[in-house]
Amino acid sequence: MREHIEASAELSLRPWAAADVAAVTEAFAEPLMRRQLPWPVDSPEEARRWLADRAERRATGTDFSFAVVDRRDTVLGGVAVGSIDLRHAVGWVSYWTTAPARGRGVATLGCRALADWAFTDLGLFRLELGHRVGNTASCRVAGAAGFAVEGLQRQKLRYDGVRYDVETHARLVCDPVPAGGTTG
Repeated sequence: MREHIEASAELSLRPWAAADVAAVTEAFAEPLMRRQLPWPVDSPEEARRWLADRAERRATGTDFSFAVVDRRDTVLGGVAVGSIDLRHAVGWVSYWTTAPARGRGVATLGCRALADWAFTDLGLFRLELGHRVGNTASCRVAGAAGFAVEGLQRQKLRYDGVRYDVETHARLVCDPVPAGGTTG
């Protein structure tokens, strides 16, 4: 199973490393990112905990999380496939980017590379993802990465006491490979 995956001439995916503590702490300090996690990652200690959790999940084969990095190994975001169900060959995709990397195609290229890896290296057939309705940037990323819209889950997520609908997308191993343009 490959651990380093080329996403483009400028970007690659690699497993998270202990040296990523500062990048993780900085990325999750942003209020928008903070609510994406099950616990606050607001210190180097919490970033180490987050990184250890990623490593543990990778070791058990339940979740494969990658840093999206540039040629200088600067962390620009993260992509993951989790909730893996090998019986049905299905996984759940998630992605995020650092504030400076947004709008540069990092999430799209990362998701495309992750999907190709999940289909090839893990043998998955179906990948799913979801985003809050109204999160147009995330929706553009999903579409540009080849994930077709499948439906709406009403009031699935709750942040700060507010319920949000979630639009679901999926990509199958037999779907056409997305064309070269990037968004997100």
